[in-house]
Amino acid sequence: MTRIERITYYEQILNEATRVLEDLDAAYERYEALQGKIAELEKYYTSPTWRKDFEASEAGKLPEDLPCGVLSEDGIFNILERNQDYR
Repeated sequence: MTRIERITYYEQILNEATRVLEDLDAAYERYEALQGKIAELEKYYTSPTWRKDFEASEAGKLPEDLPCGVLSEDGIFNILERNQDYR
């Protein structure tokens, strides 16, 4: 590898690492800012209100076109577990 090739090669690594780490910093800041909302989600999930909403969904009492992934037991549980993996 010539000097020019070597410098060019390492310059590319430096630039890529800089971009990736800047993206990671921004993602981590968004993640940290989301923690309050995740705590709200957990509070809802463990409340009697969630259970009532879940039962209403199971009984077909909600509009068919209402997105209700939040009533999926596995969906919330998995997000809360994944969140703990990063804490």
